[in-house]
Amino acid sequence: MTAQSPIEQEVAQLLVETLKLKVSAAIIDPVQPLFGDGLGLDSIDALELALAISKTYGYQLKSSDPDIKVIFSSLRALAEAIEKNRTK
Repeated sequence: MTAQSPIEQEVAQLLVETLKLKVSAAIIDPVQPLFGDGLGLDSIDALELALAISKTYGYQLKSSDPDIKVIFSSLRALAEAIEKNRTK
């Protein structure tokens, strides 16, 4: 497993708490896919997570963003997008 950076740890914890996942945030591999065979998230999870990210970091994720699939591809990609675009 790849080690998590501090922002990845923070986002992993938000993921676990928001989606009530039955895994520890510490064991989420930052390069593992969030959807499908990875963590197994679905589109409803994406909506809930986007809302939590908006409230926590002030970053508005929009489905119309051409990079949305890349942003949600892994914990690392999501954390990097949040770090670049956060307002809080």
